[in-house]
Amino acid sequence: MSKEAVQLDFSRAKATNGLLPNPAALASSGWDSLHFELHRQPTFDTPEHQSSWHVIAQGLSAEPEAKPSQGERWLDGQLSRERRYQGDIAIIPADVSQRCNWNTTAEFAILAINPTLLKQVGQYWVDGVGGASLKETRIELIPRFMSEQDALLQGIFSAVRDELESGKIGGDLLIDSLKTTLAIHLLRNYCTIQPKLSSYTNGLSSSTLKRVTEYIHEHLNQDIKLIELAAIAQISPYHFLRLFKQKTGITPHQYILQQRIERAKHLLQHSQLSIAEIAISVGFCDQSHLTRCFKRITGITPKSKYRTKIVKSQGVPPSFDPD
Repeated sequence: MSKEAVQLDFSRAKATNGLLPNPAALASSGWDSLHFELHRQPTFDTPEHQSSWHVIAQGLSAEPEAKPSQGERWLDGQLSRERRYQGDIAIIPADVSQRCNWNTTAEFAILAINPTLLKQVGQYWVDGVGGASLKETRIELIPRFMSEQDALLQGIFSAVRDELESGKIGGDLLIDSLKTTLAIHLLRNYCTIQPKLSSYTNGLSSSTLKRVTEYIHEHLNQDIKLIELAAIAQISPYHFLRLFKQKTGITPHQYILQQRIERAKHLLQHSQLSIAEIAISVGFCDQSHLTRCFKRITGITPKSKYRTKIVKSQGVPPSFDPD
């Protein structure tokens, strides 16, 4: 990298401000090890720059049958005039210099991933290369110009953008799952080494499952992350997700939601807490969040169940409740 090159740090907010003409139209915040930005930019030419995180860029500026956006990219010392159809993917590894230009109005998205996440995800499912442990092996990605498609990466971009725009239930667990999927895909398809996968033929043991479920029950009021549960099981998040569903028939996210609803049911019947207090105590954002999930799973609202408790304690038949 030359002395004039710009260094990007995606662990900080507004990392690309100053590099591009306009700030991001949409950007994530607070997602550990992953950052998303959606850009709509006029014609521009960036200075030379590099990032301490791996960056995946997706072209969004043209329909597949239309004329694509034109432009060039200098990546790791190589120059290419990129195709840039809708959905085309570029990969810029960490610490690799690049600069690019767009000669038309451009729309594109970027996903930045902390290299540490690749090592965290890989340490339990990669046996090592050439006798070396993963800790001793430097994971490097292969640079890729924006001239080809990758269906799985396109799906991840779409899912991350949808989550950022909608903010639906279980967002943290969904993002954790997408981070793991992204890391696995990069390791499998764009890594300079070819790791050997561990098999986990014995599945998830009952004792391991017990430790995981006990942790969930003890932390229902907190933001439980997939990577935390996988660490308890001492396997990668990717394999933990698969083996947990194989053992229980449901995903960790579904299990956590079920347990929160069951805890809420118990508190509605056996405590003097308000519904709002119960919602917070079992890990929901607020009362409305609890109400939506509770009704979807049980068919009634927490308010209905709370009123049933009061009616029964007073010894009178319950009246019709429109909730």
